[in-house]
Amino acid sequence: MSQDFSRQNLRGRSFKGQNLAGANFSGADIRGADFTGAELTSANFNHAQAGLQHRWIVGLLITSCLLLAISGIFSGYSAYFITLILDRKNAENFSAGLTSLIVVTIFFFTVIRKGLLLGLGAGLASGIIIGAIIGVTTKTGFGAVIGVGVITASVTAIGAFAKAFAVALAMSVAEFIGGFIAVIVAIAASFIAATTVAQAGSFVINGNIPGYVAGAIAVFSSYIGWSAFKKSQEDSWISSFATTFATTRGTSFRNANLTKAKFCQALLKSTDLRSSILIDTCWHKARKINDIRPGITYLKYEQLREVLVTGQGQEKIFDRQDLRGVNLKGANLTDASFIGTELSHANLQEADLSRAKLVQTQLNGTDFTGATLTGAYIEDWNITTNTKFDGVCCEYVYMRLPTTDNPDPHRKPDNRHEVFAPGEFGDFIKPIFDTLDLYHSQGVDPRAIAISFKQLAENHPEADLRIVGMEVRGEDKFLLRAKTAAMTDKSELSAEYFEIYNQLKTLAQQELQALISEKDSRIRSLETMVVTALQSPKFYAQTYSNQGDTMSQSPKKESHFNLQGAQFGGGLVNADTVTAGQIGGNITNYNPEQKQNLAQAAAEIEQLLNQLSQTYPTATTSEKMTVVAKAVDEIESNPTLKARVIGALKAGGTEAFKELIDHPVVNILLASIDGWQDAE
Repeated sequence: MSQDFSRQNLRGRSFKGQNLAGANFSGADIRGADFTGAELTSANFNHAQAGLQHRWIVGLLITSCLLLAISGIFSGYSAYFITLILDRKNAENFSAGLTSLIVVTIFFFTVIRKGLLLGLGAGLASGIIIGAIIGVTTKTGFGAVIGVGVITASVTAIGAFAKAFAVALAMSVAEFIGGFIAVIVAIAASFIAATTVAQAGSFVINGNIPGYVAGAIAVFSSYIGWSAFKKSQEDSWISSFATTFATTRGTSFRNANLTKAKFCQALLKSTDLRSSILIDTCWHKARKINDIRPGITYLKYEQLREVLVTGQGQEKIFDRQDLRGVNLKGANLTDASFIGTELSHANLQEADLSRAKLVQTQLNGTDFTGATLTGAYIEDWNITTNTKFDGVCCEYVYMRLPTTDNPDPHRKPDNRHEVFAPGEFGDFIKPIFDTLDLYHSQGVDPRAIAISFKQLAENHPEADLRIVGMEVRGEDKFLLRAKTAAMTDKSELSAEYFEIYNQLKTLAQQELQALISEKDSRIRSLETMVVTALQSPKFYAQTYSNQGDTMSQSPKKESHFNLQGAQFGGGLVNADTVTAGQIGGNITNYNPEQKQNLAQAAAEIEQLLNQLSQTYPTATTSEKMTVVAKAVDEIESNPTLKARVIGALKAGGTEAFKELIDHPVVNILLASIDGWQDAE
C-alpha cells in the first residue's frame, strides 16, 4: 500500500534511497527535504511546496550582502581612478583618469551587448591600447597610464562579477525583495568604499564625486545580475552559478526515479533535479520551474519548461533537442518543429500536432494515442513497432517538407480529395515498418522468387506472411516486402528464404518448371506479378524505404506494386495496380474461328466475374482481389474452361481478350493467369 504524506510538514526530512513508489505528497511542505536516489514512480507531488527552508534563505541573503560589500571596494577603486580626470593640474592624473573612463565605458558597453566575459577581454585590451595612446599623446608616464587602464578594467570586472553574482543569488533566493535589498546594499557599499578611497588618496576634489561614480558602476553591475537571473544568453553562466548555491540546501530529487510522477501546481523553487529520471512526468501549472537546477535533463530547455507548464507550444521550435520521455499530453503543438528531435518514449496522447514538422524525429515507443496529426510532415521519421497510433486523428500527412514551388509535397492519400478514415492512419503506417524485406541484388529470377516465398510461407504458417509490396531498384535489383506476425524473427526468415532461393537458382529451367507444375496457381500468379514489375520501367511510384524497424521515404523512378493483403499459403492475392504485358493486336485481325473462341471464352469469364461480384463486393482493391482469387479457383476447377481460356490467350493475345470482357477486375485477373500460357 502506498504511503500518504499529504499536507504534512516534511521540511528537512531525509527520504534518501527509500522506495516511495506511488506515495502521496500532495500539498506537503517538502522544503529542504532530501529525496536523493529515491524510488518515486507515480508519486503525487501536486500542490507540494519545495525549495529552501527559511534559515537558509536568510543565510544566503547575508552571504549575498557580504559579497556586495566586498565588491564595493573594487568599485570604489574604479571610481577613484575615473575621477582623476578632474585633476587637470596633474597631467599624469588626468591621463590616468581619461584612460580609466574610456576603459570602463568600453567595458560596460561590451558587457551589455556581449556579456561579462567578453567585456573583461575588451576592457583589458582597451586598457593597454588606450593607455598607450594617451600616454604618448600627453607625454606622461607611458607604462603608468597603461597600468592604470589594466588595473581599472580588472577591478571593474571583479567588482561587476561579484555584484552580478550577489544580485542573481539574492533574486534566486527571494526574488524581488532579495534583489531590491541587494541593489541598495551594492550602491551603498560602493559609495562608501569609493569616498573612503578618494579621501585616502593623493587627490581629493570632492569626496562625494567618486561615490556617485561608484554608485553608477554598482547600478550597471546590478543590471548584469538582474539580466543573468532572467536567463540572458550572454550571462546565463552567472545565473547557473547562483542557482547552484541557491539549491544546495533546497529540496533534492537528484538521481531519483520520477517516472510518471505528478508535480501539477507544485512550487519548485530551489529544487535539485540533476540526473533524475523524468519519463512521463507531469509538470502542468508547476510554479517557479525556471528556478530549478535541471542538470542535463530535458528541463534545461527554457522554452520547453514553458510548454510543460502551460500546454501551449504552437509554432515553437524544438529542433535536435533531447526530449526523451517528456510528457506533452494534451499540449497544443500545432505548427511546432521537431526536426531531428529525440522524442522516444514521449507521451503525446491527445496532443494537437497539426502541421507539426516531425522530420527525422526519433519516435521509438512514443505514445500518439488520440493525438491529431493532420497535415504533419513525417519525412524520414523514425517509428518502430513500439510506437502507438491508437485512435490517432489524421486526415492526411506530407512525406516531404514544403517548398516554395511545392507547398503540399507528397501528400498521403495521394488524391487531394480523399482523407484517411477514422483510425485508418495507423493501418497506413504500420505495414510500412513491420515488414520482412527480401532484397535481391542481382540476377533476379521471378520463378525462383515465387517458389521460395511459397515454400517459406508453408514452412512458417505462424509468421502469417503477406506480401505488401514489390519494388524494382536500378537495373537488376528487386525488393519483395511482406508483412509478418508480431514478434517474428525476420532475420531467421530472411536467411531461410535466400537459402531456398539460391538453391533454386542453380536448377535448370526445366526443373523449375516441374516444381511449378507441382504447386498451385498462386506461384504462377506471383511469378507473373514479379515479371510485370521487372518489365514496366515506365511505371513511376513514390515508395517507402524500410530501414530495420524504421520508415523513411524517398522518390524512385521505379516499378512499384503495393500488394497489401496478398497471402500465399493462405489464399488472397491483392494488387493495387498490375499492368500486364501488352500482347497481340485488334480482334478484327483474327479469323472467324479465333473470334468465336475468344468471344466464347470471354463471355464465360465475364459471366463468372459478374456472378462472383454479386456475392463479393469490389469497392476496394482488397475486395477486387478476393473476386480474382475466387475466379482463378473456379477456372482451375473447370479443366474445359481453363483450356478454353489458355487457347484464347494463345490465339488472340491478352489485349484482345481483355477488350471482350467488361468488368473492373479484368486487368488483375489477366495478369494473374497470364503465366498459364507458358505452363501449358
